[in-house]
Amino acid sequence: MIRAIALDDEPPALRVITRFCEQIDFIDLQKTFSRTDQALTYLEQFPVDLLFLDINMPSMSGIEFYKSIPHQAMVIFTTAHAEHAVEGFNLNAVDYLLKPFTFDRFLQAANRASDYYQFLHAPTQIKPTYVYIRADYRLYKISLADILFIEGLDDYLKIHIQNSRPVVTRMTMKTILQKLEETDDKTEGFIRVHRSYIVPISRIEAIKNKTVLVAGQEIPIGASYDADFQKRFPI
Repeated sequence: MIRAIALDDEPPALRVITRFCEQIDFIDLQKTFSRTDQALTYLEQFPVDLLFLDINMPSMSGIEFYKSIPHQAMVIFTTAHAEHAVEGFNLNAVDYLLKPFTFDRFLQAANRASDYYQFLHAPTQIKPTYVYIRADYRLYKISLADILFIEGLDDYLKIHIQNSRPVVTRMTMKTILQKLEETDDKTEGFIRVHRSYIVPISRIEAIKNKTVLVAGQEIPIGASYDADFQKRFPI
């Protein structure tokens, strides 16, 4: 069960969140607050897993409030102003809801929180078979088996996915490699073959003339990565 609170200076908005949470069996909405000071006092004594936070509040914004809480928690921001969503998303929000939102849209955000909660609390000995990637103001759950290859584009990555459009995210190659190392094992690993490319080992179809063939595309093997590649695939 995911423990949650909601904070919004508008009582009707809190009533909507309360009613929606009552229809979701994996969220326990413990309290609602219209004042930031009362919510912060509560969190100091009773940590929760998830916050529903209105961004635009008079005394302290939801973003400022989230930065001030005494423990880590997932957050779903709610706002009537779309321009606030970008800043909220940069704080690693699970999702943001643009008011007025429907129950279906609320349930979608709640399911994302549930998936991420299970990911965070998975037994350490079990390697996850997916990664979470933030893009387009939402959290994507991407199966490792569906990744064709990862392409670096300056400060962005383009993750090519089987039978789906690519996901473009603001992330470095180093960061995505760290994420993949958390899931990597001896049979389904990933290898960096070029400063701009990471490929799944299981997807390599052929190796020829300093290139690898992945998903029908020739990807170069960079000089800086050739020695390590040769250790894995001596030719």
